[in-house]
Amino acid sequence: MGRHLLLLGPPGSGKGTQADLLCKALGIPHVSTGVMLRDHVARGTDLGKQAKVIMDAGDLVSDEIVVGMVEERLTEPDAACGFLLDGFPRSRPQAEALDRVAGGAMLDAVVVIEVAEAELVRRALARGRSDDTEETVANRLAVYRSQTEPLIAYYRESGRPVATVDGVGEILEVLSRIVTVLAS
Repeated sequence: MGRHLLLLGPPGSGKGTQADLLCKALGIPHVSTGVMLRDHVARGTDLGKQAKVIMDAGDLVSDEIVVGMVEERLTEPDAACGFLLDGFPRSRPQAEALDRVAGGAMLDAVVVIEVAEAELVRRALARGRSDDTEETVANRLAVYRSQTEPLIAYYRESGRPVATVDGVGEILEVLSRIVTVLAS
């Protein structure tokens, strides 16, 4: 039985790190739109050039670009045994598009990593990436609150299991919390 998981959480909540560890543990591919976009940017593809301008401003890349990228990724053979989505969907239209493109692959579980806003800002600025200024970090958090947080209700209302875990603590402590909620 494949696992189809979605990891949600604000920027800086440790989603990427947890996703990597979970995927290794469960033997499923990590489908991260952030990683895919950064790869396109690094390779200088047309999509990468479009995305870079948008990302540098701290805005979200269009649904059309992202949905197309994810749809293509989910048709790859390794995704047949399941997948973990990280950074997608980020908005209700993306969630609805995912339900359409994933066909029978409905999500088994949605895990939300919660971290207080002050801690998220501290973590983001400590990362020292060139696009991490207080302004862009605040903008990304505001976008998360308005666009992505409502997905928690969307998934609860559609009857999918949604679990919240505390994202503060040692990396393996947080992983252990996620594994526990997935096993329950």
